Amino acid sequence: MSTAPPTLAPPDPPEVPDGIEVRRVPAWRPWSSALALIAALGGALAGGLVVYVVALIAGANLDNPPPAVDIMATLLQDAAFVGAAIVFAAMVARPRPWHFGLRSTRIAPAVGYVIAGYLVFLAFAAAWSALLNLHETDDVVEQLGADQSALALVAVTILVCVVAPMAEEFFFRGYFFGALRNWRGLWPAALITGLVFGGIHAGSAPVGFLVPLAVFGVILCLIYHVTRSLYPCMALHCINNSIAFGVGEHWGWEIPVVALGSLAVIAATIRTVQRAWP
Repeated sequence: MSTAPPTLAPPDPPEVPDGIEVRRVPAWRPWSSALALIAALGGALAGGLVVYVVALIAGANLDNPPPAVDIMATLLQDAAFVGAAIVFAAMVARPRPWHFGLRSTRIAPAVGYVIAGYLVFLAFAAAWSALLNLHETDDVVEQLGADQSALALVAVTILVCVVAPMAEEFFFRGYFFGALRNWRGLWPAALITGLVFGGIHAGSAPVGFLVPLAVFGVILCLIYHVTRSLYPCMALHCINNSIAFGVGEHWGWEIPVVALGSLAVIAATIRTVQRAWP
């Protein structure tokens, strides 16, 4: 009696011939982007409240809290964004890394898009600053207490140059933009995502620079759309944060060292996540 050959499970995601575009990401509901944002902000607020209550019980002066308090609160904020994206994505289908753009792309075009996107952003930021005569600088170093000790400086550097690019790209490009794109297409989704991305930096960035940050958010959406990968977005976000942070610290040669080191940490972290996330 003959037996049929065993059926092999299809690869995840399914392989397709070169040149054929297949939409593999689940059809997340557009309105879920707003709910996910509210949930993320609520989670960040709750996490920060817990941190500050614990610090108060421990005897910390919340008028001038130690760096660990603000650093931990910011870390929980980033975790809230990642968690919200995963939770709302799970309402449609089992979340996979590539659903959020954690997948490879062609290196040469991606590098070109990153360079072009960053040059456009720098040109707009320079023109905007000249138009409004802006001379403010990012005070995130002072806000998070990075200037109080070498350990705090290292922790804030990791938070700004590694954690923030990964968490914010995962949420805003990987989920928020992806869900909105199912509503009216590319440009409305990119513009709304950019505006929200700029808005959530109110308080951590000078008010005058919120518009350039919104433009930066739109550029990141476009890069994600054409590469279908978060890696170029994370890389550009990391490079921008490293330069901005280094300029605020009046660094020189340290800036490229921090940028390259942060990119290496991001790459290693993403590789670990992909291996651990079935």
